Amino acid sequence: MFQIEEELKKLPAHPGVYIMHGQQDEIIYVGKAVSLKNRVRQYFQSSRGKSAKIMQMVSQITRFEYILTDSELEALVLENNLIKEHCPKYNTLLKDDKTYPFIKVTTGEAFPRILFTRQMKKDKARYFGPYSSAEAVKNVIELVRRLYCMRNCSRVLPRDIGKERACLYYHMNQCNAPCQGLISEEAYKENVDKVIRFLDGDGAQAIRELEEKMKAASEELLFEDAARYRDLIGDIRRIWERQKITSYGEEDRDIIALAMDDSEETLSEQDAVVQVFFMREGKLIGRDHFFLRVGNDDTRATVLSSFVRQYYAGTPFIPRRIILQQDVEDRELIEQWLGERTGRRIRIEVPQKGAKEKLVEMARENAEAVLTKDRERIKREEGRTIGAVKEVEQWLGMDGLSRMEAYDISNISGFESVGSMVVFEKGKPKRSDYRKFRIKWVEGPNDYASMEEVLTRRFTHDSDSEFDSFARRPDLILMDGGRGQVNICLGVLEKLGLSIPVCGMVKDDHHRTRGLYFNNVEIPIDTSSEGFHLITRIQDEAHRFAIEFHRSLRSKTQVHSILDDIPGIGDTRRKALLRKFKSVEMIRDASEEELAATESMNARSAAQVYAFFHTSE
Repeated sequence: MFQIEEELKKLPAHPGVYIMHGQQDEIIYVGKAVSLKNRVRQYFQSSRGKSAKIMQMVSQITRFEYILTDSELEALVLENNLIKEHCPKYNTLLKDDKTYPFIKVTTGEAFPRILFTRQMKKDKARYFGPYSSAEAVKNVIELVRRLYCMRNCSRVLPRDIGKERACLYYHMNQCNAPCQGLISEEAYKENVDKVIRFLDGDGAQAIRELEEKMKAASEELLFEDAARYRDLIGDIRRIWERQKITSYGEEDRDIIALAMDDSEETLSEQDAVVQVFFMREGKLIGRDHFFLRVGNDDTRATVLSSFVRQYYAGTPFIPRRIILQQDVEDRELIEQWLGERTGRRIRIEVPQKGAKEKLVEMARENAEAVLTKDRERIKREEGRTIGAVKEVEQWLGMDGLSRMEAYDISNISGFESVGSMVVFEKGKPKRSDYRKFRIKWVEGPNDYASMEEVLTRRFTHDSDSEFDSFARRPDLILMDGGRGQVNICLGVLEKLGLSIPVCGMVKDDHHRTRGLYFNNVEIPIDTSSEGFHLITRIQDEAHRFAIEFHRSLRSKTQVHSILDDIPGIGDTRRKALLRKFKSVEMIRDASEEELAATESMNARSAAQVYAFFHTSE
């Protein structure tokens, strides 16, 4: 189990992003920190000065994790990406698509411009950023336009050359007037190349010139001018602060780095952690890490090669580019194999410099942090998952147990009977493979017949995709009950000609799991073991998932039965009535005039609503 006090002691005094998880292991909050050690500890100290929202959030935290970055700016941008990706409950969520600013150089034009933008698009332009300060970006754009005489108009050139007279910027010597043909396309693009080098960080000369102007203004006691030059230098340095969380391209990538324990404590094996960063559409949106046991004779290249092959053999999505910490001997063969799997070319790269190399280094640093700080937690997690699966294997006399599926039925006196299917792989819930079933063939409260329908539909479902949950067969089926439920499942499998082990989760009189029913024998299990806790989690998850689905259908049906049965009242008018009157009771008590004054309503529909409620009384 995750020990918060112990994990707080392991936090580094380093910039990064922290991720809080709730009781269902969902992400409930994402934040950034200059010092993870100081910031995260504050949540679990005295509640004095904390808002009610923060106190409520803290009460739900079951564990936290973090991602190290090289600067506060990188933490800020990564925080933004993760919030937009996961929409945590306790974060303030933007309702629009506003994001951090970029500088855009329209290199696809004959006479490029330099623009302020908040969106990267798939066009021929060069993008720089994102940056944390919109004001700094605007100031630097203004400076660059003056220094390199970049045009600031929206004229289409060369089509519009000579059609209108030169603008004021030309007369102020801040534009070379390409609109008048006073500078060639080649000469103008030389200035554009200088702008790009400047934005890439090669603008030391401009800094020196501004520093000289600042000193001269100061010596002449022109302190306002000196302060303006000082602020402009700060703006330039601020946008030069390199960050790697959002790339200039929008290509999907996985960044993979490895950390290995080379200590002498291990004799035949050593620990290793592989960190995988996920970049989607140019944004770092998440990461995952994998704890490995490798032999002392295994090199980093060997471990990386083995990991890549195993990882991408089981993951449903493979990006076009995979960035590795170091080269592997069979890189071309792996590329060919991945290409055959996806039907498109896959590239494996090993960057030596630039933003990609820095991103790989950041992944390596995070792998090192996991290895040194989180080793015990990961081993405990393995005990709760893989170790628990091993115990279940021993109880049932099985080998190779990985995927387990559990089923449950939920209804109230036969009303809207539903079934649930939950999936656990290697002891962890795989929520993307969960499935819901609305009972179609059975009337009334008949759990056995409903379960037979669910299982029949599950195992007769046709799927053309290898990534569909139904396309994969479980290693073990877990039924929420004993002999009766198990026999129902075995009967369905026998009809379909399938051979899959089926195990029942037997409960005592207090509705607590007491054992497993397998091969016509009830197997007692140690209630303090990790295997028992895993079985309980699976059973509770199947029950929860079915109840939530049933509750949602119940609420939809209740709304439908009252409003949607009124002639002439469709979805649009129903929503308009509820928006205005807030409840069905208030709609019933409204006059015809009030109903007719509602958006989308007219006198005829108002009369129908009024008559529906008052003739029913």
